[in-house]
Amino acid sequence: MSYKEYRRSNRTGAFIDDANPIPGPSPDYERTLTPTGSRWNPSRWNRWTKIRALAGFIVCVVVLIVIVVVAVVETRKNAYPNYSQLSYQLQDTYEGTLFFDNFDYFTGYDPSSGFVHYVDQAGSTQMNLTYASSTSAVLRVDTSETDASTGRKSVRIQSKRTYSSGLFLLDILHTPYGCGTWPAVWLTDPSNWPLHGEIDVVEAMNQASTGNQMTLHTTDGCDMSVKREMTGTALSTNCLNSTDDNAGCGVQGPEDTYGKALNDIGGGVYAMELREAGIRTWFFPRASIPSDISNDNSTPDPSSWGTALADFPSTDCDIASHFTNQSIIANIDICGSAGSTSVYNTLDNCPGTCTDFAATNASAFSNAYFEFKSFKTYQATS
Repeated sequence: MSYKEYRRSNRTGAFIDDANPIPGPSPDYERTLTPTGSRWNPSRWNRWTKIRALAGFIVCVVVLIVIVVVAVVETRKNAYPNYSQLSYQLQDTYEGTLFFDNFDYFTGYDPSSGFVHYVDQAGSTQMNLTYASSTSAVLRVDTSETDASTGRKSVRIQSKRTYSSGLFLLDILHTPYGCGTWPAVWLTDPSNWPLHGEIDVVEAMNQASTGNQMTLHTTDGCDMSVKREMTGTALSTNCLNSTDDNAGCGVQGPEDTYGKALNDIGGGVYAMELREAGIRTWFFPRASIPSDISNDNSTPDPSSWGTALADFPSTDCDIASHFTNQSIIANIDICGSAGSTSVYNTLDNCPGTCTDFAATNASAFSNAYFEFKSFKTYQATS
C-alpha cells in the first residue's frame, strides 16, 4: 500500500486506511467523551486542588464578613433617634417673690471640695445672699467678709420637686463670672449620684470667656461617639463619671452663651428637653427668644426651634435608666475644679492661688451672682 493511501493521525500517530477506515472515533476523542472523573467532585481532587478551593472559600467568607461588618458600622454610624414632636403642658413655675420657697437650701461645706460655706435659707436671707422681687430672683456670693480663711459664703439650692422627664425653660438675666467662681444650674439626684445621672445645663469657670458648657455625667453605658445634630462643639464623648476626672461628655457653646458677653445682651433662655430619645439644650439670646416661649399663652414646641446647641441622643445611652429623679440645682461654688492651676492660672490668667485670692478679695466677687427671671417645667401629654 502506497504512502498516499495512508495518513498519520496528527494526535495518535496511528495509521488510518482511508479506503477501509476503522469504525468509531479515535482513541483520544473517545477519552474526551468518556472522562474518568468530574472536576466538580471533590473526592477526585488532588491535594493542591483542594488547597486552592479551601483558600478561595476562606477568601469569600472573609469578604462576606467584611461587607456585613461595614454595613453594620455604617448603619450604626448613621443611626439617630426619632425626636418626634411632643405636646407639652406647663407643670411648675418658679418666679416672683416666692421663687426660693420652691427650693431647699444645702448647708455646710461643698461636696465637690470647693472653697465655700453654703448658707441655709435664714442665713442667706439675713446676709442678702438670696432675695426675690416680682420680676427676678438673685443668688450670689458674699462680698462682705475680707478674711474668709476657711471658705467664702455662698448658696446652693435644690428644687423640692423631682423630674424624670420634661422640658425645662431657664430664663436667666445675669450669670456669675470672675476669678475663682464655679457656678452652675444643673439637674441630678444628690442622694443617688452618679447612679441617677447629672445634667449640667449651665456651667462655667472663672472669667467664663469661652462660653457655656453643657455636660452629662453618668455610670457606665452612656457614650456620645454617635451621630449628633447640634451647633455646639463636642469636648468629649465618654459620659462615665470615673474617667478623665469626671469630665463627663461635654459640649461647648459660643462666647455669648455665658458670662459678661451674655449679661451684656440682657441674658436669655436655656431650654433643656429630657426624654427617652435623648437630651437636648437650646440657647436663645434675649432678642431672639421664640414666641412660643416668650408668650405666656403659647405652648413651647421644641420641634420648631431648629438645631439644638447641645445634643445627647439615646443611640448608645439609655436615657430613661441613666437619668431619673432629677432635682433642679443652682449654686455658685468657689475654686474646686475652677481653682486648678491648669484652669485658674493658665486658662483664665487669674492671680496667685485660687483659695488665697478668694479668701482676701471680697470685692472681686461683685459679679458673682445669678439673676433669674423664671424657671418653668413642662411635661409631655402625648
